[in-house]
Amino acid sequence: MTLQPEINIGTLGHVDNGKSTIVQALTGVWTARHSEELRRGITIRIGYADASFYECPSCEPPYNYSTSKICPNCKSETKFLRSVSFVDCPGHHSLMVTMLSGAAIMDGSMFVISANVKCPQAQDREHMLAAQMVGLRKMVVVQNKIDVVDRARAKVNYQEIREFAKDTVAGDAPVIPVSAQHKLNMDVLIAAIQEKIPTPKRDSSVAPRMSILRSFDVNKPGTEVDDILGGVVGGSVVQGIFKRGEEIEIKPGIKVGESNRVTYERLVANVETLQAGDGEVKQAMPGGLVAVGTDLDPSITKSDGLVGNVLGRSGTLPDILEKVSLDVDLFERAVGTEQLVPVQKIKMNEPLVLNASTAVTSGLVVSAREDIADVQLKKPICADPGSKVALSRRIGESWRLIGFGTIR
Repeated sequence: MTLQPEINIGTLGHVDNGKSTIVQALTGVWTARHSEELRRGITIRIGYADASFYECPSCEPPYNYSTSKICPNCKSETKFLRSVSFVDCPGHHSLMVTMLSGAAIMDGSMFVISANVKCPQAQDREHMLAAQMVGLRKMVVVQNKIDVVDRARAKVNYQEIREFAKDTVAGDAPVIPVSAQHKLNMDVLIAAIQEKIPTPKRDSSVAPRMSILRSFDVNKPGTEVDDILGGVVGGSVVQGIFKRGEEIEIKPGIKVGESNRVTYERLVANVETLQAGDGEVKQAMPGGLVAVGTDLDPSITKSDGLVGNVLGRSGTLPDILEKVSLDVDLFERAVGTEQLVPVQKIKMNEPLVLNASTAVTSGLVVSAREDIADVQLKKPICADPGSKVALSRRIGESWRLIGFGTIR
């Protein structure tokens, strides 16, 4: 598949609900590729996989949808509809921060719930809260694992899902029963995605911007100096169109100076290559995940060194923020705690963890009044006024999501 995917669809829900298995059933790709993830059986880093959707002109809907050029039912040639990128997020509550950084680049979501456990599980609530926070209103709910329960339990679970979803962004979302393990009902799921999560209209005239979710050094050890390739950054284009050969900037950039006087310096580079889907492209637009090959020193990009940065056309990115003033919106109770912990107001000198798009930073509250908080950041961020940031507070041994703020 050489077409760039035109939309990002996230997978949300509790850790064992089978999100990665559903993505694999649709795309053929197992998104938990890192060794620690394979060993533990959970997705720790956000994973990605692309699929092409096709429609059979001969079969009746919704059974005419598939991911194949030849209809699996009647063997007719199918018609290409669109290419989709699935963003597979970790479900475990301690990895909530990673999920939020993935939600920053989603156009819609599949919310996966297991038929064989009571709904909602603790992490289902967390992910639904996060979906509301980042405004993920285009949603399809997937009732997975119907192959391991009887009809009566499946019906009870369906009602549990409806009750859970009714006052949330998933209130009018369809609930599609599937067995990801056996690839059952995938045609109906694709039909629901096609109807409920259309490709958003994009404005190609605005200055391009990308949130960096991964960064790499693609050179193998022992590569000859003349053959060394520049650093590569990966992520999703949020707006506009990037073109090969143009000059870009990356902010906040890299740390410079001594330990007691650290500042951040933006990086300037040229776009050498653009990769999307399975191939190289001349330009990259929103939808899907894009790898940008640059002429940066690969030591800067290796091992996810630039994750959390923002990439844009040179001279177009907002200022670097070392301190943020936030309009704060707190949840009634902390997310992910075993007991219900009411959220107290933010206090002076309180440490917080902030997520701004794909950036994660800590900060100290230097002013707190009513619903406004000023936070001095340990590591600066690059964000526009009006951007949302997730706020987490230390509760027990973990950082727990307590609400969000809007940059003033």
